[in-house]
Amino acid sequence: MMCFEYKEIEKNMDIKNKISELSIEATIENLEKVEEFIDENLDKCNFSTKRMNQIKISVEEIYVNIAHYAYSPNTGMAKISVDINQDDKYMEIVFIDQGKPYNPLEKKDPDVKLKVSERQMGGLGIYMTKKLMDDISYEYSHGKNILTLKNNWD
Repeated sequence: MMCFEYKEIEKNMDIKNKISELSIEATIENLEKVEEFIDENLDKCNFSTKRMNQIKISVEEIYVNIAHYAYSPNTGMAKISVDINQDDKYMEIVFIDQGKPYNPLEKKDPDVKLKVSERQMGGLGIYMTKKLMDDISYEYSHGKNILTLKNNWD
C-alpha cells in the first residue's frame, strides 16, 4: 500500500515551506519508490550533485534499517516527510515508524581506522549518515520512532 500526500503550508508571512509526505509499507521492495520520492523533492532544491548524492545515501541507509529491523519479523508502515524551506535554504527529511523503539544515535561509532576484517558488523550506515548530514536527531514519542535529517543548501 502506498499513499502520497502533498501539502503546502505557510508558517508565517516571511517563511514559506513546501512539505510532501510518503506513507509506505516498510519493505526492501519499496526502496525504489522511496528513492523516487526523494529525487522528486531534491529537484526542488539548489543542492550540488555531491550533496544530493549524500542525501540519497543517507535516506537509503535509514529506510533500509527501518525495513529490516523496525518491525522484524513482520512489516509495518513508514512515513517519510520532506520539508523544503526556500527562505532559510534547508531541507528536512523526517522518518517515522511505529516499530521497536530504537535510537540509532546512541550506537557507538565504528572504529573506521581498523581493517574491515577487524571491525564488528553493523553501525557503518548510521555513522556515514551522521557524517553526511548537517544535523540528525532522534526522538521516541507516542509509540513512534522519529528520526530527522537536515541539510542546508550549499
